[in-house]
Amino acid sequence: MNSSEDLYQRPIVSVDLAIFALAPAGLEVLLARRGTDPFAGDWALPGGWIHVDEDRDLEAAARRVLADKAGITAPYLEQVGVFGDALRDPRGWSLSVTYMALISPDAFTLRHGGNVTDVAWRPISGDAVMEPLAFDHATILRAATARLRSKVEYSTLPVHLLPEAFTLGELQAVYERLLGRSLDKSAFRKRMGEVDFIEPIEGEMRRASNRPAQLYRLKQARSTVFFDRTI
Repeated sequence: MNSSEDLYQRPIVSVDLAIFALAPAGLEVLLARRGTDPFAGDWALPGGWIHVDEDRDLEAAARRVLADKAGITAPYLEQVGVFGDALRDPRGWSLSVTYMALISPDAFTLRHGGNVTDVAWRPISGDAVMEPLAFDHATILRAATARLRSKVEYSTLPVHLLPEAFTLGELQAVYERLLGRSLDKSAFRKRMGEVDFIEPIEGEMRRASNRPAQLYRLKQARSTVFFDRTI
């Protein structure tokens, strides 16, 4: 007969992060090289255990892991899903609560800590990277990439890949690169005006080769607005 301890065995629980940025060559994800077993030396999505005495909720755990493993603070975060089974981790039954984070690549300097020996941006081709990933992180990355690409069609999510100040032309360029197609300038600006999620920064312009362009910012940090129809 099983003891009460056997009946209430706890799975291994971690928070893992698909951290996206948009580079000149396309969408990239931040990977961490593991310094300890299992999968020592392999690349993985940054992650860590939940600290029950420190993390008030799952998002707090995700933000702590971001800071500890990659030196990143306060990006846009969204929970992608929960992945778990008895085989994904050789140490035993485990589950991962996975978040995606969107940042501007020039908003921070890469660093690593904890059991991570290196961190690096890797380009995404389709929904994957060239390197094999530890655990089931290739599956997790596919799910996170699919979530990001699908929401481009009907939300303001891509704005979180831009710096704090940006022009309307830069915002349209992000949409076009993620969608893989051109957008009509007038129709795009009308749609952005309808959802009313950005505001001009008074007196701030981007100097360019032609006329200066007005700089904008989000009205509410880390917020996302949904369209009533696809873009």
